[in-house]
Amino acid sequence: MRIALAALLAGCLTWAGGATAGEQAPRSVVELFTSQGCSSCPPADRLAGELAHDGRTLVLTLPVDYWDYLGWKDTLASPANTARQRAYALARGDRKVYTPQIVVNGGEATVGGDGAAVMGAISRADAAGGLALPVSLKVRDGRVEVAVSAPRQPLAYAHAEVWAFSFERAREVQIGRGENAGRTATYVNVVRHMTRLGAWDGAHARFEAPAEEVLSAGADGLAVLVQSGTGGQPGPILGAAETEIAVLDLTTTAARLARDPY
Repeated sequence: MRIALAALLAGCLTWAGGATAGEQAPRSVVELFTSQGCSSCPPADRLAGELAHDGRTLVLTLPVDYWDYLGWKDTLASPANTARQRAYALARGDRKVYTPQIVVNGGEATVGGDGAAVMGAISRADAAGGLALPVSLKVRDGRVEVAVSAPRQPLAYAHAEVWAFSFERAREVQIGRGENAGRTATYVNVVRHMTRLGAWDGAHARFEAPAEEVLSAGADGLAVLVQSGTGGQPGPILGAAETEIAVLDLTTTAARLARDPY
């Protein structure tokens, strides 16, 4: 499947101009853990859409799979998203995970549908220094290129990792069963694949990878995060960038099969 996906991407993708964090770096990263089978999630999904359009917040929607037993299998969920949410809970010492949940800058977590609580968490993250680490991201010549600058001031983190998140900017889903039966939900920046690009040691560094190893078919957005800790125990996000990707319509049977990035 990976070979087929690589061939499809090589033949069917065109690259948008190399967007970087330079023009306007995101002030915060908001990760929404949600589920089509969660009756409390639609307000959080709408809030994520509003935040994604404010121009300063990088929103990533990560549908989880642990509510699938309630009568509707989430069509966008993945075990990788669930594992990321559980890793956050472990790092914070939380007793359990839940939906909808929003995590701001890899740190504070709050109920995803509570707008006041979410904005408060964003404000506190800003006051604590926000995403101070300069990061740039380009996709060109079939490769993903990331540059991480040395911090302007020393950081209190001994280890960080660079992660790429391939996502679809909008996806509409008609939910047939379960707690949201009959509803049509719209999700923004739905993560379809995540890739570890390498470790960052605090100095200026560059990271590159073939685009077919990072992008999922159907993706029209790519984000990169520099995050302290490890994938198994993630810490605060230090810097971020995103770019758009122009994707041609993929209609062949092989392309539809390749849409499953996991």
